[in-house]
Amino acid sequence: MEVSMFLNTLTPKFYVALTGTSSLISGLILIFEWWYFRKYGTSFIEQVSVSHLRPLLGGVDSSSPSNSNTSNGEPDSNRQSVSECKVWRNPLNLFRGAEYNRYTWVTGREPLTYYDMNLSAQDHQTFFTCDSDHLRPADAIMQKAWRERNPQARISAAHEALELEDCATAYILLAEEEATTIMEAERLFKQALKAGEGCYRRSQQLQHHGTQYEAQHRRDTNVLVYIKRRLAMCSRKLGRTREAVKMMRDLCVFQLMKEFPLLSMFNIHENLLESLLELQNYADVQAVLAKYDDISLPKSATICYTAALLKARAVSDKFSPEAASRRGLSTAEMNAVEAIHRAVEFNPHVPKYLLEMKSLILPPEHILKRGDSEAIAYAFFHLQHWKRVEGALNLLHCTWEGTFRMIPYPLEKGHLFYPYPICTETADRELLPKAVFHEVSVYPKKELPFFILFTAGLCSFTAMLALLTHQFPELMGVFAKAFLSTLFAPLNFIMEKVESILPSSLWHQLTRI
Repeated sequence: MEVSMFLNTLTPKFYVALTGTSSLISGLILIFEWWYFRKYGTSFIEQVSVSHLRPLLGGVDSSSPSNSNTSNGEPDSNRQSVSECKVWRNPLNLFRGAEYNRYTWVTGREPLTYYDMNLSAQDHQTFFTCDSDHLRPADAIMQKAWRERNPQARISAAHEALELEDCATAYILLAEEEATTIMEAERLFKQALKAGEGCYRRSQQLQHHGTQYEAQHRRDTNVLVYIKRRLAMCSRKLGRTREAVKMMRDLCVFQLMKEFPLLSMFNIHENLLESLLELQNYADVQAVLAKYDDISLPKSATICYTAALLKARAVSDKFSPEAASRRGLSTAEMNAVEAIHRAVEFNPHVPKYLLEMKSLILPPEHILKRGDSEAIAYAFFHLQHWKRVEGALNLLHCTWEGTFRMIPYPLEKGHLFYPYPICTETADRELLPKAVFHEVSVYPKKELPFFILFTAGLCSFTAMLALLTHQFPELMGVFAKAFLSTLFAPLNFIMEKVESILPSSLWHQLTRI
């Protein structure tokens, strides 16, 4: 009776205020949840409930160390995932002055992010400096120049170092950042090569005289390899591809002979593969792949997709999806499809760029293996090679999506590789320009969390109720009273039964309490 009396006192304005307030609150929660999901890739409510409420309720955190059992000999997938999220220097990175800056002058857009350029500055300090630089005035100036953020200040420091002596690293900086054409960059790199070879010969003779001389020799080796690699890239860009291939082969031999770990960071074999593909020298491409597509070596999109291209080349010119569906795949076609599936599993972002379903941008100076940045860098240079092989893109178009039916979902484990790392999206957003002119590719596609869908439904439902209550207050008031009466009917029934069972004096005392 008391509930019914209370409901009868409520006016239509109360229902309008109630539903309107509920709609506003749920709308604000929805906006916040959507923003948080877009920025961090997870639901805020879900994260709070898992991180804070679940332990309070006695749940076990699945990410706790007690649950990670690696004593049975299985590899630690978390450790593998972290290592795969390492950012690598792009082997085919463009010249900052002759290519990146020209793009900025024409479009007014910055193709490189601050994070990417900062990583390059760290690389340059690692490659081109050592503890004994203070002994040579020009090297001391260049040591400060590599740390300088302002491009003009770096260029001025390089010119200052060249006034003192022929400094190889000063020529490198000017070739990379001041030269506005590839020909000008090549001229500066040739001057750098002359100076670098002299330093290398002198440090080679003294390398065993102490740790200081050994560090100098290591630095001079890095400088020499870097110069020769960039000279080879200049030859490739200027159309002298055979000359570039010869220089890259010599560098690969030099890299295998020397035991300096930094040399492996250049990944010169990827430059060599691209140049051999330009010459259509597929036998030599296969020979290079046989040497570097080894289970013990880190994979890359270049390795996996080049292997797939060679397998596709053998069958793509005669491949027909209709004929294949009728007679089945031949052994060679099956090998090509498996190679494509292997490549797509390693980096699932590449096919959309090769099939021109997504527009390309200039590749960054650093890439994340298996990420969107690596896909852009690969497709930017290798799309022409896929187009040159008749039917290769058609075979890729017909088969690449079949990869995802073979990968377990959710991605606890991979099929041919270990699980796809979850850190790629965050790193790619740091490496690639903002979404003003590039939308970062994300894999796997994230499903909307339950709480976003729930708050969206709640917001829509309460907004509709508020609108109906405002338009038809009397009718909605009747519906609301009927709904609440029905909702509280079981409670009223229980109260009546309790009143009939308990003595009236006892019930009176309980209600007073």
